[in-house]
Order: sequence, then structure tokens, then C-alpha cells
Amino acid sequence: MSRTKRRASVSVAAGAALTLALTGCGVGGGGSSDSGGSDADGEIAGKITFQTWNLKGGYEKYFDGVVDAFEKKYPGTTVKWVDQPAEGYQDKLSADAAAGNLPDVVDMGPEAAYTLAGAGMLLNVAEADPEAERGYLPTAWDAMTFDGIDGGTYGYPWYLNTGPSFFNTDLFEQCGLDPKNLPETYDELFDQAAVMSENCGDEGISMIGRMPTIETFGMYGAELMNEDGTEFTFNDAKGVELVERYQALYKDSGLTEESLNALQTGELDSFKSGELGWLPGSSYTLSDLKKTAPDVAKTVEMGPLIANTAPNMYLESLVVNSKSENTATAKAFAQFVTNPGNQMAFAKEASVFPSTAGTLDNPYFTKDDGTDEVRLRAEAAEQVGEAVVWWPPAFSGGPDVENLREQIAGALLGKKTAKEALDDAVDYSNDRLAKQ
Repeated sequence: MSRTKRRASVSVAAGAALTLALTGCGVGGGGSSDSGGSDADGEIAGKITFQTWNLKGGYEKYFDGVVDAFEKKYPGTTVKWVDQPAEGYQDKLSADAAAGNLPDVVDMGPEAAYTLAGAGMLLNVAEADPEAERGYLPTAWDAMTFDGIDGGTYGYPWYLNTGPSFFNTDLFEQCGLDPKNLPETYDELFDQAAVMSENCGDEGISMIGRMPTIETFGMYGAELMNEDGTEFTFNDAKGVELVERYQALYKDSGLTEESLNALQTGELDSFKSGELGWLPGSSYTLSDLKKTAPDVAKTVEMGPLIANTAPNMYLESLVVNSKSENTATAKAFAQFVTNPGNQMAFAKEASVFPSTAGTLDNPYFTKDDGTDEVRLRAEAAEQVGEAVVWWPPAFSGGPDVENLREQIAGALLGKKTAKEALDDAVDYSNDRLAKQ
């Protein structure tokens, strides 16, 4: 698979899942003084605004420490930290950009960055900071590199998340499956889902809790876009095959009516209530289950994220406003926040993973002390090494996501074939892409 086809972006919906993985975690410590790359050209001085996404209410001490350390390193600088709630974040970014009020340094995923970069609002850091690439994981850097625009890179990779699959082993035993033979590929998952449905479907128990999303197609083996990132292509044979597997499962009561409309939160609720066999999770999921669904947590066994290809990874980045009045300071601050020391500190506070090259080799991510939490962290960190940010940056987290869900639901309800559903979804997304 080419690097182009591996480039992808996290949608607002997927990014919200990542943000949820941060909610409620404690924070401590301050900023690292590591430079994390060459300083930006020009005088590093003056005032900039740094905006994050739903990170206040638990992370003040960490970010205050980072800001203080930066201002100490660069006397004469002032960084104003602001935070925006999760709801309507991308709409606010678009409105601020249109009004000329985009902050100097902004936290966002590749999908939102793709839209703003196409409008000329973001700094191409590959040009402005040509040495930066060597400091980050290739897949993270690729995720912020947009072939569909000009091949430029429009952000400094920040934190990553991926996670294992969580399985309710009590349901496996109850429904005639071997909890020691957990599925790892989609073929195995669908085969075992059919057994669970046959034996326990009448009791409202199922293996899978929601519809496939665009990253599911990537993990299944569909080609999401053409080589130059100008057209969607997930209506290929593998994409159709995936929808047909969902059709067969739905026909045999392996998917509930509710799952046709369920989002990630609905899937999580079903797992917590003991009605779902499989939950794709993150590094935060285990502690959440222990706190909010302790009885189910006792049944949980972890396994790799289900994938026929590379597993999926979510990414947040820090972008620089191309219209900033203090570009040098903004670049230097984005470098500083995303340097190895500060990324490592944030990873420990927020149960996420750093995107800086070599940081995942730290014993914190490689040593297993036998506890579930440390085992999860070590296995997820290893998975990051092979994971891909599958969400294509041009795939909208709003209209494209909703249309794909509606088309697949139509296929499951027998209103159209799997091929027709995906053809319609691809036509819709390509039409939107052409108008951008």
C-alpha cells in the first residue's frame, strides 16, 4: 500500500472519541525545557494565543507549566491559553478562520486541518520548518501531509491514540464461543458474531454494536482514495464485501435495529450493560469500565484491534495560523509543545501516546509489570508502531459520515445492494470534494 493511501485523518466524531478518552484524567507536572527541533526563523517574541479542544477541567496544571516553561525559555513572549468545548468545535474553527480570528496555534485533527489548509489558512510546516519531519513518527507526519491540496504538511503531530479490542468473555462462554480463541481479523469476527447471534440473539446479545465507519473500510482492506487523493474509491470489491458481511449479520439478527443508528457512545453503553461481545477501545477504556461497569470489567479480556490490514490510529496535531502576526513565536511554541519531553509528560497524564520519533521506546511504554493497565499500555504502544491514521483528510466528519451511515443502513434494510449503497456514498463524497 502506498504512503498516499495510508494517509488519513480523524474526523470530528472520531476526534471526540479521543477527547472522551482524556476526560476525567488527572494531571500534574509542568513543561519540559527540551527544544524539540530548530527554532522558527525570525524573532521569537510577542504575544500569541494557543487554543486546545476540550482539555480544560483537568489539565490546567500541565498546560500552565508548559506555557510558563516556554515563556521562561523565550523572554519577551506571552502565550494566552484558551480552550473550546467539544461541541461545535469544527464549526467554530471555520467561523474564526473566515472572520480572521483563528488563534496562532490551534489543536485539531487532520480533517479540520485539511479544510483550513485548502483555504490557505494554515502554515505549511514542511516548507517553514524543513527539519521537523525527522522528529516525528512517519505515519503521524504523513497524516498531516495532504496530497489532495499540494503535498504540503500542515501541522506538528501531537498526541496519538489506539487501543485493543475488549471482549466480554462471559458472553463468549454463554453463547458457545471459546474465550481463549478471540478474533483478530474481520473474517474471524464475523464468523464468531454469527455464532453469538445464533445462540444468543433472541436474548438481545450481539457481537457488534454499530455500523462500519470509513476507517473500518481501511482496516478491512478497501482502498479509500486514489493515488493523488482526489477521489474516493472505497466502493471497490473489498468495500462491497464488508457491507455484505454486515448485511448477512443483520439478516440473521446479529445486529440490532438500534445499531443502525448507534454512535460510539451507544456502542459503549451496550457493552457496559453486558449486551455486547466486542468493543473496540482505547488506552482509557479499561479504567473507564472498572469505574463505571465493574461487573462487566471483571469479564473483560483484551486482544488486538480487529484489522485485516494495519490497525487504526487517531491523531491530534498543532497547526500554525498562516496569518499570525508572530509566526516565529507560534512555530516555536508548536515545536515546544510537541517536543519529546512535553509529549511524554502529556502521554503520562492523559493516557495517550506521543508522536515523536523514538519516544515509544521509553520503558514506560515497553515494560509490563503484570497489571492490566500496564499491559494495555504496552500492547497499545506496540500497536502504534504499525498503526495507520485511516480516516482520509478529505472525508468530512459531518455530511460524509452521515451519508455513509445512511447508505449502509439502506443496504442492510434491503433498499439497495451493497454495491449500490457504496456507489451512492462515493458519488456523494466525490461531489462534495469536487466543490471544495
